[in-house]
Amino acid sequence: MSDVQRTDRRPAPRFSRAGRLILVAVLAVLVVLAVVLVPRLLRGPGETLTVPEGQRAGQVYAAADKALHRPSGSTAKAARSARLPLPAEAKGNPEGYLFPATYPIDSDTTPASLVSYMVKTANQRLADDHITSYRTVVIASIVQAEADRPADMGKVARVITNRLARHMPLQMDSTINYALGRSTLRTSHADTRTKSPYNTYRYPGLPPTPIDNPGADALKAAGAPPAGDWLYFVTVKPGDTRFTADYQEHLRNVREFNDRQRSGGGA
Repeated sequence: MSDVQRTDRRPAPRFSRAGRLILVAVLAVLVVLAVVLVPRLLRGPGETLTVPEGQRAGQVYAAADKALHRPSGSTAKAARSARLPLPAEAKGNPEGYLFPATYPIDSDTTPASLVSYMVKTANQRLADDHITSYRTVVIASIVQAEADRPADMGKVARVITNRLARHMPLQMDSTINYALGRSTLRTSHADTRTKSPYNTYRYPGLPPTPIDNPGADALKAAGAPPAGDWLYFVTVKPGDTRFTADYQEHLRNVREFNDRQRSGGGA
């Protein structure tokens, strides 16, 4: 190699302080645009989110995150920070007011706007049915969880109101399921000792909030339950829910339910 040959190495470009600040600002803008635009680009035209009757808020939030292509927890965080048109008794918790329906999703939909739309829909439906009481929504949520079919909802609502009127504990398994974050037909004696305000075996009256998001049938049943003296009910098998005011008769129905469970007959 000749000693006159040399390598052409150009020095790396250097930025002034002002240039570096501009570069940082441009990168920050690009990151923000990516955060805002990428979820929108992932959503196709005409997408929807369906909220089934009886889903809990946590389930709705998870489905919304997925539909909006947002990180897990985004909708729950938005619901906690948003100023939602809720009754004072709700203390900002929209459980019970994420109305079951199918909601459109477009490029402008955000977790906060979607939750707000659900709550406004609930308020409109409640107004249409002349339901103004938070208490009614709490009862409706229990009816939604406990009733085997829409035809039984009115009677379940009457059992709840009759027990409340007599200062009897509600003893609803659905409220314990909510406290324990589960869904099961079996409630143990240990479960009934759970120290939670949602344990209606241990604590009298209604739970502090709804335990799910009830649909129109449950809300109507809670708002205007039929007349009746029922105090107890149990779904012995699908389509066979037995209501009674007689405790001994109820115990016989419960035994039949338990026998079917042990034999694998289900409920």
